[in-house]
This record gives sequence, structure tokens and C-alpha cells, in this order.
Amino acid sequence: MKKLIIMLLVLAVTLLLSAVEGSLVGSTPVASALRQLGEPAPAHYLPPNAESARKGREIVLEGRTTDAKGRRTDFVSKYYSCTSCHNIEREDPDLRFSDPEARLPYVKAKGIPFLQGSTFRGIVNRESWYNDDYVRKYGADKIGRAHGDLREAIQLCAVECSQGRPMEAWEIDAVLAYFWTLQFTLDDLGLGPTDLEKLNQGLAVPEQRDSLRQWLRSFYAQQSPAHFYDSPPSKQDGYPGLSGNPSRGKDLYELSCLHCHQAGGVSHYPLGNDQLSFRHLNKMIPKDSHFSLYQIIAYGTYAIPGHRPYMPHYPAERMSKQQVEDLRAYIELRAKK
Repeated sequence: MKKLIIMLLVLAVTLLLSAVEGSLVGSTPVASALRQLGEPAPAHYLPPNAESARKGREIVLEGRTTDAKGRRTDFVSKYYSCTSCHNIEREDPDLRFSDPEARLPYVKAKGIPFLQGSTFRGIVNRESWYNDDYVRKYGADKIGRAHGDLREAIQLCAVECSQGRPMEAWEIDAVLAYFWTLQFTLDDLGLGPTDLEKLNQGLAVPEQRDSLRQWLRSFYAQQSPAHFYDSPPSKQDGYPGLSGNPSRGKDLYELSCLHCHQAGGVSHYPLGNDQLSFRHLNKMIPKDSHFSLYQIIAYGTYAIPGHRPYMPHYPAERMSKQQVEDLRAYIELRAKK
């Protein structure tokens, strides 16, 4: 399996190198196209390196890798891996929008979870990280360093989000090298033959390059928005004007809740498809407790001395108020059976 992974990473790096110059085609990375159109390389750019990317992939998926002497590193976090909260695959059908309503059926069809954190797919194509209301959670100083610097964002995620140790510079660069293998291509943006022809013709006309760069950016979001919301004024009544759909709630329960709370998951609060789980969840809905879905989804929990594992909350762009009501409807339905 490891040989196959290494071969795939080498292939990805080869494709990236071959696409840096020359005509723009569907497999051309978006960042390469922008550079050919006169865009300076971003500060987090790294030349493709298959070995470094392999180690970064191990850190992201397994939480550790091997150092230059072949020794196993310490786990970045004792509690989580990166994929506890982040996917590595595309999760939005339209890359211009972070829409949880459209995301749910899309990830269900792909067989991947519905998570609090944005996907790592295309993360190097963003121009900022930890956006909007995350400053309320981590403070202006930490967000000030991470907002415009992907390396600092990776470090913040390691120390704060995963309650782990500070990563060494080479480990951060390894993760970054892996992230570059997950960058968007022109095919990901849905560009057709006419669009590619437009880009290639523009390469020869310097006066058009600035407008073409802006046009190319219009096909995908340069940041992942994050706006927090509160629990409803009355947890008994729920969010005003919204009625839940238990069918969608079932998908949320299975793709979101059970991702961490199933037996063997990272959470210390196990859930399943048993009557006991649903009855307890239903009973706690109207209460002022982090066992209430209204409370835990909107606010999460925080790491405390002696119990550092916690649950991150969902910004509105990761789970909508409507979806919270959908989840409630499913829990209530199952609790009655």
C-alpha cells in the first residue's frame, strides 16, 4: 500500500512539474496558470517534493511520520488526527460557495464525512485562513499570525485545534508539500475548451493578463468563510420559522455525529443507532447542557486542564440552522421508536 501511495505522489509531482510552463490544459494547476499569467508565487509555495509530500500525508492521516534519520516522530496530537475535522477531498459542488445545504448530498454521494473544518483540497489556493469569527475564539494575536500565513495556520491547528505539540519547521513544510498535491486544477474549476482557449490566447497578450487572473479567480473562493451563530432563544421551540426534515437529519447524524462519536471514534461520548443514544439526545435537546445539540453545535466545548479533548463547533457555513433542525427531527423520530 505504501509503495502505491509513493507512486501516486510521484505521479502527482511529475504532473505538477510538467504543467508549470507551456499551454494551459485541464490538468494544469490553478496556481501554475496564475503564475504564467504574471502572478507571483504565494509565500507558502514549495517546489514539488514527493518524499516530503509523503511524510506530510502521513502526518495528516496518521498524526506522525519519520524524521531524517528514519526515527518515528512523536504524535502531533494524542487526541486527534487532521482528518478528525477535515476532509482531503473536494466537498463543495460549486467551488465559489461554502454552502452546507449543497454540501451534504454532495459528500454523501462521495462517501465522505460532513465536518466542522474545511477541506484540505485546494487549501493552498486560498489567500487567507481562520477567517471571520475565528478571531473570537483564538484571539487577535494568534489569528493575526495565522490569517495570512498558511504555515502559521498549520501550527495553530496543531497546537490549539488538535491540542497537540508545536510542529517542527520541517514537519510543517512536509504537510505543506502534501497540501500542494491537493491543489485545484483548471478541470476542478469546470473550465471547458473555450475557456482554456481564452486563457492560452491571453498568455500572449500581457495587457490581458491582469483581467484574466481576476476572471480565473471568479471560479473558486479564495477563503473559507466562518460565521458563528447562537443557540435559539428557546431550545424547546428551536430556531424560529424552521421545520426539520428527518431524512436530511439521518444523513447529518451518520456523516457528522457518528464520524467522531461512533464506537472507536475520537470522542469519549459514544453514540450509535441504538434506542439509548437517541433517547438521551432527545431528552437533552431543551436543556442548558453541552449534551444539547443546540448548545454543542453552536458553541462546542473547550479544552480544560485535565481534559484537553474537546468538540469544535460548527460555523454557519459548515452546518446551517436548518440542518440543526433536520438533525433534531431525526433524533425525535428515532427516540419514539
